[in-house]
Amino acid sequence: MKKYLLICILFFSSFASNAEELIADENITEQLDCFRSIFSDYDSWRSFIESQRKKRIKSTEKLAKGMAQFDSMFGEHKFNHYRQNLSCITFKYQVDGLDIDGYLIKPKSPNKKALPVLVYNRGGNGSFGSVVFGSMMHNLFPIANEGFVIIGSQYRQSSSKDILLDEFGGKDVNDVTELLKYIPKIKNADSNRIGMFGASRGGMQTFLAARHSKIIKAIATIASPTDLLKELDFRPEMEKVFVHRIPNYEKNKIAELEKRSVLKWVDQLPHDVPILLLHGENDKRVPVNSSIELAAALSKNEIPHKLVVYPRDDHGLMNNKAAANEELVSWFEKYL
Repeated sequence: MKKYLLICILFFSSFASNAEELIADENITEQLDCFRSIFSDYDSWRSFIESQRKKRIKSTEKLAKGMAQFDSMFGEHKFNHYRQNLSCITFKYQVDGLDIDGYLIKPKSPNKKALPVLVYNRGGNGSFGSVVFGSMMHNLFPIANEGFVIIGSQYRQSSSKDILLDEFGGKDVNDVTELLKYIPKIKNADSNRIGMFGASRGGMQTFLAARHSKIIKAIATIASPTDLLKELDFRPEMEKVFVHRIPNYEKNKIAELEKRSVLKWVDQLPHDVPILLLHGENDKRVPVNSSIELAAALSKNEIPHKLVVYPRDDHGLMNNKAAANEELVSWFEKYL
């Protein structure tokens, strides 16, 4: 995750601005425009990022290079295009008695045509990996702009280090499945065409949510862990996350990890829901074999799927972002 995305999160959530009510349900509260505060125009966003970087980057040359990269990734023309063509809100909803943050992105759809819906599951854990404005623009706006409604959860989080709510594939999966019941209340959303996709830990969430769902028609994952025990061999430092997040982990390590590992129960996935697997060959966080082995298991269980491995690419598919987005859009256009 880029540092500027993390810097933005407090500002993204702290300035209120009324937005059009895109979800007509009284249980959805605080529907606020994403294009608010420092995100109301490109110059104010860029100026904020630059001011934050100046505090830690003393070299004028390095600062200029960093801002050039920022402009290359985002840019005023792209920003204005999305602001003109997309509606975007953040909102709150309740799950298990907890207030959960969510977000919704959709084309403004002047023709009022009902659009397919994608539920997006983010990576990370706790507040790390939260979907802030920069990650929306980089990862989700391009897909929504192709004619999809995208809704997602930030998962249950806590402001206290003594209270851990995110169980990394435990009760927090409810935060994903609860969103499904609100889809019929979204303006111009086609509740008969629902897909789901996720990146990294979000891929795990996707499989856990899709396991028992009867309304998800197609799914896709990007660099998803599929066997958490094997991931520990590849990346031992993940055990700190597991110990911190997963209840009763130290007493029931194997059982808890297998609950979250789709390779252990792939036969329980819906056999009529096609699955797209995207992965970078040089992923240093989740081994590419995670997707390769899942593809083999899907074949064995006769579950329709497609595996795409990007040579020499990383966890975020940074070298093939446009190609990966094309794969996602084509997949969901075909099956939704």
